[in-house]
Formats: sequence, structure tokens, C-alpha cells
Amino acid sequence: MKKNKKKSEILSLFFLTAAAMLQGVAMACFLFPHGIASGGAAGLAILFEVWFGWEHSWSLWGLNAFFLILAVRWIGYQSALKTILTVSVTSVTVGIISSFQFEVLFPIYLSGLFGAIIFGIGVGILFRHGASSGGFAIIAHILYKVTGILPGKSMFWMNISIFAIIAMIVDWQLFLFALGTQWISSKVINQVILYKRNSHQTDTSYSM
Repeated sequence: MKKNKKKSEILSLFFLTAAAMLQGVAMACFLFPHGIASGGAAGLAILFEVWFGWEHSWSLWGLNAFFLILAVRWIGYQSALKTILTVSVTSVTVGIISSFQFEVLFPIYLSGLFGAIIFGIGVGILFRHGASSGGFAIIAHILYKVTGILPGKSMFWMNISIFAIIAMIVDWQLFLFALGTQWISSKVINQVILYKRNSHQTDTSYSM
């Protein structure tokens, strides 16, 4: 039993790491090059920079720290630690890819589509294994654990509300692309979470 449990934990860590890397690839290769926001927390950091002059990086880490405190309270230390791991892996992935100079291969609508699908798959896998992608996904995880509301649905509405505010200040065109990518990624997230839900024995997000 202990051997099987250890094997399951190692496999779960592998999936968490791979999923976090997928999320980073989606952000760095497809979304960020076109200025498409990947989530509401990043959007809040942008607003804080505009309103208060706070650095984007510090605001983002502060928001994640606050949300992680909530995560510990509502979904436990294990999920919080997993989220710290995934946020760190995603950040490193984005940093490494962003350090290379490369041309954007696809127009904005194709980049948004590919980025949304890859991002949704990554985040969906994180939720299946008891973690989240950080930011508003942590709140979505809490809502899912407490109320049963699928994360893709709550993430979509939280993120869009922030994007709408940004659109009024920055650019409405980017808002429309962000809206489209969020809608697609939210559908993908929910499908990944629900895929073989009843037969997936190592799905820690439902057993915790």
C-alpha cells in the first residue's frame, strides 16, 4: 500500500510539473507576445501599476501570497504547497522562454486559440491533481471545493470582470481577444476536470 501511495504521489508531481510547464508555454509563446492577459490576477497587477505605481511583479506576488493564505484556510496545506510548486514552475518556464528572442509565428487570433487550448489543458490537469495555477484560479479552487462550482466557470467571470476594467483604461481590442481566449480555456478546463471523473483513481483534487 505504501509503495503504491508513493508511486501515486510521484506520478501526481510529474503531472503537476508537466501541466505547469504547459501553462508557461501557453503564456510565453502564444498569449504574452500579443499582449493577451492570461488571468485576472495579472490584470489586477496591471491596474495597481496604473493606479498606484506599484511594480507589476511585486503586485503579482503579493496577490498570489494573499490567495495562497486563503488556500491554506479552505483547501489545506497540501493543495497550497502544490500550488506554490506549480506557480514556481510556470514562472521559471515563462522566464526561460522569454529570455530567447523569437518571432511570433501566428497571427493574434491563432495564437489566442492555441494558447487558450494549451493553457486550459494545463490548468485542468492542475485542478485534477489538487493544485491550481495561482491568482484567481486559487479562488476558483476554493469555490470548487466549497460549493462544487466548476473552476472554468468561476474563473471566466472573475477574469472577465477585471479585463473589462482594463479595457476601459488600455485597449478594447485586447479585451475582445482576452474574452475569447478565456471562454475557450474555461471550456477546456472543465472538460479536462470532468474527463473520466468517476474512474480516475489518482485524482487527488476530488479525494482531498
